[in-house]
Amino acid sequence: MKSKRQSPSERLPINPFQPDLLKGKAALVTGGGTGICRGIALALASAGCNVAISSRKQEHLEPAAAEIERAGVRALAIAGDVRDPAAVEVVVTQTAQTFGGLDIVVNGAAGNFFCLAENLSPNGFGAVVDIDLKGTFNVSRAAFPHLKLRNGVILNISATLQLLGTVGQSHASAAKAGVDALTRALAVEWGPAGVRVNAVAPGPVEGTEGVRRLVTPESMKMIDDDCPLGRLATIDDIANAALFLCSDAASFVTGVVLVVDGGLWLRSARALAGE
Repeated sequence: MKSKRQSPSERLPINPFQPDLLKGKAALVTGGGTGICRGIALALASAGCNVAISSRKQEHLEPAAAEIERAGVRALAIAGDVRDPAAVEVVVTQTAQTFGGLDIVVNGAAGNFFCLAENLSPNGFGAVVDIDLKGTFNVSRAAFPHLKLRNGVILNISATLQLLGTVGQSHASAAKAGVDALTRALAVEWGPAGVRVNAVAPGPVEGTEGVRRLVTPESMKMIDDDCPLGRLATIDDIANAALFLCSDAASFVTGVVLVVDGGLWLRSARALAGE
């Protein structure tokens, strides 16, 4: 298939939504200092939402918090490890107290690395599950009492790795499959309380650490050739999908794992596997 890579002028604008789409709302984005989740945090801010961002290291948060404030909303940067339920409780409570409540939680804290299963230690496998899956549960559970007061939204960041047999990604695939299952279970349990729970599943996203570390030049050519829409996703593509799912435009959408990869996973396991 001939590549159909689009030029930047052919892509969606950074924020095609109304600037007051989320005015007056408050969000917490874990992993919000860098990468995809930084993009989501900035998109939420551009829609009028006050945004708290959290990660293990405070220094990763301060530049993104300053960008959020430049959007004309309030920002909070607070360090905390999603693997530690006590630390998560502090992050969630401080966010709700600072903003007077909590409407949106984006579970984006994640860890990953390439390793064949035969070489993967139990600690390495467990570390990714602890961050991606257990961390998602810890944050969601701590936030639920606040979210149910305001018909809130949880958005989990999944992936497409688990949809395929992805080489060197048994740990991340297992964790993200768990995130997908947790998304559906919480949607059913917490829907009666007015809380929606969805996930967005990016494929490879240009300009991210994951693509730099996990996608080879050979894989990149396969992606260009095999992706029906002819290119990698951008951070803006993922942020736009997140904005939709976090907004009232998706008020009757819950339990959904929305794949945002231009149709790539439907065509080519080998591109994602790095073979």
